[in-house]
Amino acid sequence: MTPFIAELIGTAALILLGGGVVANVVLKDTQGHSSGWIVITTGWALAVYIGVVIAAPFSGAHLNPAVTIGLAVSDSFPWADAPLYILAQFLGAMLGATIVWIFYKNHFDVTEDKSLKKAVFCTSPAIRNYPFNFVSEAIGTFVLVFTILNFTEVRITDTSQLVGMGSLGAIPVAFLVWSIGLSLGGTTGYAINPARDLGPRIVHALLPIKNKATSDWSYAWVPVLGPIFGALLAAFFFTQLGA
Repeated sequence: MTPFIAELIGTAALILLGGGVVANVVLKDTQGHSSGWIVITTGWALAVYIGVVIAAPFSGAHLNPAVTIGLAVSDSFPWADAPLYILAQFLGAMLGATIVWIFYKNHFDVTEDKSLKKAVFCTSPAIRNYPFNFVSEAIGTFVLVFTILNFTEVRITDTSQLVGMGSLGAIPVAFLVWSIGLSLGGTTGYAINPARDLGPRIVHALLPIKNKATSDWSYAWVPVLGPIFGALLAAFFFTQLGA
């Protein structure tokens, strides 16, 4: 499996299972309806676990443009490979979101609340305040990327040495994302991943979802730029502490 395919399939699995747990909790008449935040955060953590297990042997399992950027800025990943990884992550996120819609199609059709249907695809703030929402996403992603950088001991100089996230093992990464969701997820839904939010948001806009809401493009920049900023900060502090 090439790194591109591994990132695509791994990210698709991440979104299939992560978006899937949201659908199971918020859509009408599912077996898991109204089971709550603990179920959602646990489901997302396990989705990360599965995505990393799939992709780690072949790509290092970044599954997130913010992680790719953070690793590249800190000289732990070659910049030349970053665009291909990020493209694969966005395509994988879009594929995973599409499969979630197909899987839960009947429940999308019977759910009246437009915002709940949109929540399966992308995040939205509990209280809309763009500067604070941006800071929330940046801090959550800082924790994610800074921890990953400190776990990652091998610096990568070429694609034949790809280790990245694979050097962590899947379980620590899952616990990391679970902790972020439980502690820092309540303000914005903790996208902490530009591909995880923007890819499915585009799919939400394109799919023929019955009685759907707008895709809230006025907010869409926050879960893209906030995580990137957080990743840059994490890389900066990591390199300075290691200097």
